[in-house]
Amino acid sequence: MKKVNVIMPKLGMTMKKGEIVEWKKKAGEHVKKGEVIAVVQSEKLTGEIEAPEDGRLAEILHDVGAEVPVGEVIATIEAEE
Repeated sequence: MKKVNVIMPKLGMTMKKGEIVEWKKKAGEHVKKGEVIAVVQSEKLTGEIEAPEDGRLAEILHDVGAEVPVGEVIATIEAEE
């Protein structure tokens, strides 16, 4: 299986970090490409993070409430090949 990183997206032009508001899936659960797995917010915007691949949410690296820099890995998915 290949590992796919899920990163903190840049929701706005000036966004430097985002806060994880909610995890919609738990580690170990199966996810489908395009399925919402987390909700994040910046100072001005709230957005959803979708699974980039079908697979299993292998690891959640940051808990709810964590502020994470844009581009940092927040979770990994073991993708189906």
